[in-house]
Amino acid sequence: MARPPSGKMTPSRKKAPKDVETDDGMDALPPSTELAPVPYSAPAERDLLTLYMKEVGKAPLLSPEEEKALALRVHEHQDPEAAKLLAASNLRFVVKIAFEYARYGAKVLDLVQEGNVGLLRAIRDFDPYKEVRLTTYAVYWIRSYIQDYLLRNWSLVRLGTTAAQKKLFYRLKKEQEKFEREGLRPEPKRIAHDLDVEESDVKIMQERLSGKDVSLSAPRGDDESGQAFTLAQNIVDAAPLASSELEAAEQAALFKKALGEFRATLNERDQVILNDRLLSENPRTLIEIGEEYGVSKERARQLEERIKEKLKEFLSANYPDISVN
Repeated sequence: MARPPSGKMTPSRKKAPKDVETDDGMDALPPSTELAPVPYSAPAERDLLTLYMKEVGKAPLLSPEEEKALALRVHEHQDPEAAKLLAASNLRFVVKIAFEYARYGAKVLDLVQEGNVGLLRAIRDFDPYKEVRLTTYAVYWIRSYIQDYLLRNWSLVRLGTTAAQKKLFYRLKKEQEKFEREGLRPEPKRIAHDLDVEESDVKIMQERLSGKDVSLSAPRGDDESGQAFTLAQNIVDAAPLASSELEAAEQAALFKKALGEFRATLNERDQVILNDRLLSENPRTLIEIGEEYGVSKERARQLEERIKEKLKEFLSANYPDISVN
């Protein structure tokens, strides 16, 4: 796994993404108010995002010397005020990174919030004695927290459970678009070769990304009577009805009682055939029955058939409610 170019690393459940690029473009960022709104954001979200960018744009950018001085205060003395100034001056950088992931359908403000957590993590671990800017180090943690949020919230079904799936989640669309620009068909085999993953992983991720989760309670249209119906109403419940289960239990108890009474009407040989052939989970063979009673296999079969007929007659006469197949 690639290690951030600077800063001390402390044990954590989060690790820096493997395939991110170094981004030290803080000085080249336009004022936050000039960032273009995301075209697929809802109007309310665009308004909130505009207000947020105006607020973060009020914080001045820091020179390398100012940034290092503040970072030293955090590193040496855990100065919360210095950490706050470092965070405020880099919030617009988080917005820039969040916009890169807006195409995944999440709200930009949610991505910004996760990215801000990554920024705070980077400020805490940043080593100012390394000759790099904070943004160069922070970009790894900002992307890491945003990517983790997307994986956790893309679907109720867990995505990105392996390194190959995580790579595909973020790079599959780019690879498909690259092939299309070159006039090639984006087949799974080609994509798998370029990304060094299994073809099966590509096919699975294509299926998972082909559509979002659908609520079972969401309206799906109107039925013949004009009433709205949901997807849940069209799902067949395969579980048996409680009344059917109760009826089956009653039938089983009644049949058990009837068998006890029927067994009492048979002689010893017929009881053995009933118990060891007709009712046993591991029935004895006709040859074994025949050898025990000194009869042929065919005669043992005839005795078995006669007992079956007797049982049907007994149930029909004494327990007509029991269905006999």
